[in-house]
Amino acid sequence: MRVKLKGLNKVRKKLASGETVEYFYAWKGGPRLPGKRGDPEFMAAYYAAISKKVAPKAGTLQTVINGFQDSSDWDRLAPRTRSDYVRLIKIIEQKFGTFPISALSDRRSRALFMAWRDERAKASRRQADYGWQVLARILSWAHGRGLVPANPCEKGGRLYRGSRAEFIWTEADEQAFLAKAPAHLHLPLILALWTGQRQGDLLALTWPQYDGKTIRLRQSKTGTRVVIPVGAPLRAALEPHRQKVGHVLLNSEGQPWTADGFRSSWRKACGKAGIIGVTFNDLRGTAVTRLALVECTEPEIVTISGHSLRQVRSILDSHYLKRDQKLAESAIRKLERGTEIPNRTSN
Repeated sequence: MRVKLKGLNKVRKKLASGETVEYFYAWKGGPRLPGKRGDPEFMAAYYAAISKKVAPKAGTLQTVINGFQDSSDWDRLAPRTRSDYVRLIKIIEQKFGTFPISALSDRRSRALFMAWRDERAKASRRQADYGWQVLARILSWAHGRGLVPANPCEKGGRLYRGSRAEFIWTEADEQAFLAKAPAHLHLPLILALWTGQRQGDLLALTWPQYDGKTIRLRQSKTGTRVVIPVGAPLRAALEPHRQKVGHVLLNSEGQPWTADGFRSSWRKACGKAGIIGVTFNDLRGTAVTRLALVECTEPEIVTISGHSLRQVRSILDSHYLKRDQKLAESAIRKLERGTEIPNRTSN
């Protein structure tokens, strides 16, 4: 008979070999437990961890943080997002775990939280914003349920203003990469350009998700399901490698990529090809831009990339299209075709 262990957190992870393994933690964000579930070593470690876990004092922010991690809102987060949140929640707990809930209604509490963000910004503005975002989300969840009197982190703005606005892959970049990069990295490039999907989702893509005409996947970050028609160039790249099982993208040893391994190999290949200033992640925005350049509508782009209409509109309006010379040239050609040129020949 299996004993029910309260709070036990199970995490599945796919190894580079393709094997899926299970890891257990005493609770979400807690210590990892050794051995197999039910083994004496496992049980001893579990009870030792639980005994050291001090129950949060009533009326403190820690109770709210714990409640959020036990909520359906937490369960709906993508696995990668939960992992990122756990890391930041640990930082928030150390700083504000004992913060009184009653003090959240004091106007001075906002200044206190902002000072914490400003201090973290000295090391990284982006991480400072992310920490603020997580804290604001937890407080928003709690405020909506009447668990806290106010959310002092609401509408805090951002400190980090960086963007990939001008960083898109040109056709010259694409050709240089295909000419210089190892052959096993060609397919990731073509897949990204013809699907507009994120690196993680493409590395996880398996052959059963491709039926010869479409690629079907569920985006890990948002849970959005997309069905992408496969264009002729992408089909030509896929078919020679097509199998019934296994991952589509493999490293030089024929094994599924790890995220770190792929990033390292991609960076080296870009250096060898003389490609500077653009990353694999920029291929997603490049795909959106190229679809727009051939006059795809925003709803058409959304069905392929999985963005929301608002996100696509933001990309096209603020990030890429205003800087693309081809769009300007296309606009002038259309204007020329639609404008009657008067005959200035004198009699």
